[in-house]
Amino acid sequence: MQLVSFVFQDSFMFQDTMFENIRMGLDKNKQEIEDAARAAQIHDLIMDLPNGYETLFGQSGVHLSGGEQQRFQLARAILKNAPILILDEATAFSDPENEFKIQQAFSQLIQDKTVLIIAHRLSTITDADKIMVFDQGNLIAEGKHDALLSKSELYQRMWHAHVRAKEFVL
Repeated sequence: MQLVSFVFQDSFMFQDTMFENIRMGLDKNKQEIEDAARAAQIHDLIMDLPNGYETLFGQSGVHLSGGEQQRFQLARAILKNAPILILDEATAFSDPENEFKIQQAFSQLIQDKTVLIIAHRLSTITDADKIMVFDQGNLIAEGKHDALLSKSELYQRMWHAHVRAKEFVL
């Protein structure tokens, strides 16, 4: 478990301070916590809260959107700095603004790591070294984005559906 960090689709927060929600029991100092929050694009939001990093989350404190909570998960993963990172639909519940900030955080988070990304939102994986396409649990194609667009019918359909869906949002 020390070698792997996870960022899940469903985020979780403790009824505790913002500081402790990032630290999660790791032996890290204030500067390390703030550096991780900056890298996860969540520091400015925390500083705008009534008590900054000492603001409570939950029933007796503030509430955050799903995308904001996912950025806390990213801060935890950045702080842990494990060599293996698993991103399981890490932008699934994000609005466009939070998705953009999460994508910015990914660039720092994934440096020099082995990263497994589970995604239906294909725009999150177009720069991956290898994309693996599964259909009903079976691996049916693998390669880079451009190669899959030319050789995998299923990937082509998924990509075109993704592009069309984005047009409806805009």
